[in-house]
Amino acid sequence: MATYETAEAQSATRRFVKQAMKAPLLEHDYERALAIKWRDQQDERALHELTTAYMRLVISMAARFRNYGLPMSDLVQEGNIGLMQAAARFEPERDVRFSTYAAWWIRSSIQDYVLRNWSIVRTGTTAAQKSLFFNLRRLRALISDTGEGMISRENRDIIATKLGVSEREVEQMAARLSANDRSLNAPMSEGLDGGGEWQDLLADEGMLPEQDVMERTDTERRVNWIQEALKSLNPRELVIIQERRLTDDGMTLEALGVRMGISKERVRQIEHQALKKLRAALIKKVGDPEASGLLPDV
Repeated sequence: MATYETAEAQSATRRFVKQAMKAPLLEHDYERALAIKWRDQQDERALHELTTAYMRLVISMAARFRNYGLPMSDLVQEGNIGLMQAAARFEPERDVRFSTYAAWWIRSSIQDYVLRNWSIVRTGTTAAQKSLFFNLRRLRALISDTGEGMISRENRDIIATKLGVSEREVEQMAARLSANDRSLNAPMSEGLDGGGEWQDLLADEGMLPEQDVMERTDTERRVNWIQEALKSLNPRELVIIQERRLTDDGMTLEALGVRMGISKERVRQIEHQALKKLRAALIKKVGDPEASGLLPDV
């Protein structure tokens, strides 16, 4: 989902980049002192000086992702978020330069932004997909596979092995990267009236109207048959059938026996007898109830 910057935004970005490049680099000891001031004293001046010195790192990192069609100004802003996160978590005692630590946070922040905004369809929801998204084009270029869309089986195997993913995932991501977002309301034929829209090609997985009517009619008929058959049961048999067969979470024989003051074996016998009565009533009404799916076997 490519977006575009206005001329004013581009000019402002260029001014920002030019200003950022003027910030002086920091010596190791001075950088460490600034980081300690910010961590221990929450000195905002120290934070500002520390982050300003490495704004050039954000700009450099953002430039690597310009080919994804997103505004440079947005990429820089997302990189700044990563830079601030790095400053909040940096431990000066570790003998690591702040730039080395911050680079990971900046890259991660920009990558997450690209994945969220490259397309209206969410891309890169797993680690494998994320790796493919950012490395597939580079690897295809390295193996001289410059075609669009489909990748040869041999090249799929090379890329899958290199990134530790399946060949199917490589194929799916290649197809995803080669296709732009398209509105389902867009006409299938440009400039032609009555050509239909792309959404017209989507298959409806629901039942056809006549099938829906038949299904509802059959269901109502079966319900009526069972309700009539239940009238053949005495009150105790009706309770057992309702609790054991006509609820989502049927009661156990033991629980029902405790409730009714009889043994679970007696409950099983009554249930068996009631099912026989129901089967007889349904056979008299509609034929074999097993063939109709109305009763389980006993």
